[in-house]
Amino acid sequence: MKSTAKKYEVKFVPEESCHSIIPLLQELDSSISDEILSERLKEMFNHNYKCAGVYDGDELIAIAGVWVLYKYYIGKHIELDDVVVKPAYRSEGVGALMMDFVYEYARSIDCVAAELNSYIKSERATAYWEKNGFEKLGYHMRKML
Repeated sequence: MKSTAKKYEVKFVPEESCHSIIPLLQELDSSISDEILSERLKEMFNHNYKCAGVYDGDELIAIAGVWVLYKYYIGKHIELDDVVVKPAYRSEGVGALMMDFVYEYARSIDCVAAELNSYIKSERATAYWEKNGFEKLGYHMRKML
């Protein structure tokens, strides 16, 4: 991990502060309104969702959604969802700091692995995940109903 001059705090974003996640989520997809994101986040927090956050003082500068799942091919694991670091904080070790926190949490609840989806268009993100031990296994596909 790259050494950072600043001291950042990493913790789970409290459910009552879920609105603070929205600006970072909109960096991934600005086509989804604040209202829809707010509704979805409330529902997600009601279904075993946690969001790790990195704070620079009071400012939320990075997030990683975390789901605990069980699947036959991998066992108990965390699925990372919507990992975002504000552009001004990228390449400063913030992402690695957050992921260390998330992996430690996963180990503490007996998870054996982590998995995630990386958008095809996000070549930089995919390269980051591969550099950090993730391997491509397939495609994430969806069908809107």
